[in-house]
Amino acid sequence: MPTKTLLIPTPDGPADAFAAFPEHGVRYPAVLLYMDAFGLRPELERKARELASHGYYVLVPNVFHRNSPSPVVDLPEHIDEASRPVLFETLWPMIQAHTAERALRDADAFLAFLAEQAEVDGGPVAAVGYCMGAALALRTAAARPDRVAAVAGFHPGALVTDAADSPHLRFSAITGEIHLGLAEGDMTPGSLDALDRALTAAGHTASTEIYPGTVHGFTMSDTSAYDAKGLRRHWDRLLPLLERALGRG
Repeated sequence: MPTKTLLIPTPDGPADAFAAFPEHGVRYPAVLLYMDAFGLRPELERKARELASHGYYVLVPNVFHRNSPSPVVDLPEHIDEASRPVLFETLWPMIQAHTAERALRDADAFLAFLAEQAEVDGGPVAAVGYCMGAALALRTAAARPDRVAAVAGFHPGALVTDAADSPHLRFSAITGEIHLGLAEGDMTPGSLDALDRALTAAGHTASTEIYPGTVHGFTMSDTSAYDAKGLRRHWDRLLPLLERALGRG
């Protein structure tokens, strides 16, 4: 399967990225895949390849590009609970600095880049995110409903906050179908209720599902949070969503 390591022009400098797509010489619907907090790495490249094998051009940008090209932190081969505190000493300031304003500048640049690729068709795209990337996917869908036909987030973080720009307050701007796959304990009952009420008020075709027996990060096989059944359920929800919204390449 063809893959590329890319540099995407953004208003704040080039963002390194990974892309995967099928090798058939035709154009494909695009999926913008937002990383989790641990960043662009082989685990996300494997997910991109798997998605691409179903007929999509998949772009995985490094959203911490203002700090460093990938990898932005020295990751162990397997991320266990003992290694997380040290990693987040470096990662947490990057997460906090990645404001909604930064995220939307990037989103416009990523969507513009996709529109220019010879392997990408001219139709709508999907935005998919993991952990912090789920909020980025939702922000992208809300800011560009003309371009984003579906959005999915898995073991999401910070979807409901007290901030005036909390992602859940922008659901009414999204026009595409939404799926949110939560781990047990990802959200408090109060936050989950606020999320569901915001989705209902926006009148969306949306599903919010707690994946049984999972913990935050369950899709990531390079972490101790990995759950094979949870990952399979994630594919079982994501692939039909993409097919409904985008068709197949």
